[in-house]
Amino acid sequence: MTPSNRFNRRPQIGSGSLRRLGEPGPVRVSVGTDGRPVKVEGKEVMSIRESWLVEDRWWTANPIQRHYWEIVDEGGTVKTVFREPGDHWLTHR
Repeated sequence: MTPSNRFNRRPQIGSGSLRRLGEPGPVRVSVGTDGRPVKVEGKEVMSIRESWLVEDRWWTANPIQRHYWEIVDEGGTVKTVFREPGDHWLTHR
């Protein structure tokens, strides 16, 4: 491959070279009686810095509804976790 066309190559779909960034993954969350996270991955939540609700694509067959929390755990790590309908908890890794 010559240097002139090296940067003009398009990645092949399905080749395994492409992946989505920031894909959310499952996370273990224990909640209090008010529904807020009290433990994330076994670590106590020391504070909730922020909480917000996202409702998008409501006009489609697959709407998005997520309740997000930005938390600080007992080790001082800041994490963002969210709950989807059906009590599914996820985090961006």
